[in-house]
Amino acid sequence: MTGPRRLRIALADDQALVLCGLKALLGGFEQLEVVAEADGGEALLHLMTKTTVDVVLSDIRMPGLDGFGLCERLRRIPGAPPVVLLTTFNDPDMALRAAEAGAGGFLLKDASPLELVAAIEEVARGRKVIAPISTDLLRTRYAYHDDEAPTGCFNKREVDILRLLAGGYTNREIGQAIHIAEGTVKNYLIDIFDKLGTRDRTRAVLKAITLKII
Repeated sequence: MTGPRRLRIALADDQALVLCGLKALLGGFEQLEVVAEADGGEALLHLMTKTTVDVVLSDIRMPGLDGFGLCERLRRIPGAPPVVLLTTFNDPDMALRAAEAGAGGFLLKDASPLELVAAIEEVARGRKVIAPISTDLLRTRYAYHDDEAPTGCFNKREVDILRLLAGGYTNREIGQAIHIAEGTVKNYLIDIFDKLGTRDRTRAVLKAITLKII
C-alpha cells in the first residue's frame, strides 16, 4: 500500500548555493518532492511546461523575471500552482507587493524549516500565508497629515476586512473568511476606500496600519 502523494515543488533562485540548500532541505521531508529548479523566473516557467507542479518556491530578487513577475505570469494561467515568495529583506513594501502580485505565501529566508514546510502545505490547500507586516516599520516609513485622516469611523466588520486585505486575501477569500457574499465585500471596500481617501488596495492597507486602524 502506497502512502499519500507527495507535493511536487518547483524552485527558483539565482544563487546556486541557496538553490542547492533549499533542494537538500526540502528533500528531507517525505511529503515533498522537488521536481524542477531554475535560476530565474523565465527558466522556471519553461521547465513547468514539462512537469506537473503543486507549489512554486521562488526568491523575489532575480535577474530578468523576478518573483513578483513570476506570480503575475502564473496568475494569468488557469490552474497554475500557487507561489511562495522568499526574501532576505524585512521590507514591508515587499509583503504588500507579494499580496498584490497574487503570491500564495510570503516568508523571510530566516524562517525555520518547519515554518517553510507548513507554508508550502498551507498554500497547496489554497490558503494564504503572508508573513506578518512590521507595523512599527510601516509607521516609521509612511506618515499621513491631519487633513488625510479618515472621513469616518470604522466598525468591527470593516476592520476585519482591512486586516484580511493586509494579509493578501482576495475579495472572494475575505467573504469566505467572514461568511458574507463577495458582492457584499466589494460594497464594504467601496466604503472603506472612501473613508481612507484611496482606491488602491495597497495604499488603503498602508494608511490603515499607519493610522493604527489595524
